[in-house]
Amino acid sequence: MELLFVVLGGAIIGLAGRYLLPNRHTHGSVLMPAIGVASASVLWVALTWAGLKWDGGWIWWITLLGTALIVAVADLLIGRLRTESDDRMLHALAKGAVAR
Repeated sequence: MELLFVVLGGAIIGLAGRYLLPNRHTHGSVLMPAIGVASASVLWVALTWAGLKWDGGWIWWITLLGTALIVAVADLLIGRLRTESDDRMLHALAKGAVAR
């Protein structure tokens, strides 16, 4: 049951990251919530395997803050890489159009 709440928290964090972070125009609308769900789930399972109790506070703090950090880094990294790729493609297309 707790994993359901963790997944929901990850989706909400990812959705908040989608609209609060600067690079939302460089990726799809579901990417950040999906990254939030996946990272929250993986963090939760890894921490339970590491021995943290599901009813303790630390597992919740580590999972949710870790998810927020992963979503923020993913948004910034994906946005930067996508912008660079788009700029290279635009330059290549402009260079090809001038060569005619």
